[in-house]
Amino acid sequence: MANSAQWACHRTVAAVPSSSRPAKRRFDTVSIIVLTAFATLYAVAAVRRGVPSWADLLYAGASALCFALYAIDKSAARAGRDRISESMLLSLGFVGGWPGAIVAQQVFRHKTAKRTFRLRFWTSVAVNVALFVWLTLGSAT
Repeated sequence: MANSAQWACHRTVAAVPSSSRPAKRRFDTVSIIVLTAFATLYAVAAVRRGVPSWADLLYAGASALCFALYAIDKSAARAGRDRISESMLLSLGFVGGWPGAIVAQQVFRHKTAKRTFRLRFWTSVAVNVALFVWLTLGSAT
């Protein structure tokens, strides 16, 4: 009985945020800025030039799938099971799933520390956005 009382006390104390270090925000500032900027850019492109419906479906579908794969990978990492390859996550992000990947990275706190992955991820985001701009806004008609 004493062990369960001690455990309950420890559990209660562990739930209280430490005053020695601030609680992590759910979304980092860069992620919020990038997602907001892209949503604005997408809306501008849709109004000025029109965005094909396949692009809407691609970004929405790839983002949903990317979010799900990050969740599965985080679960596998915790359980010590086989993981989803970084190249799969990066490839799906590159083809339009990066908004879902950003949300998943922040929600699950997954793939946010490994510097090489982060560099490759943000490079793929920049290339995807550049291609989007070029294809939707770049060519004058």
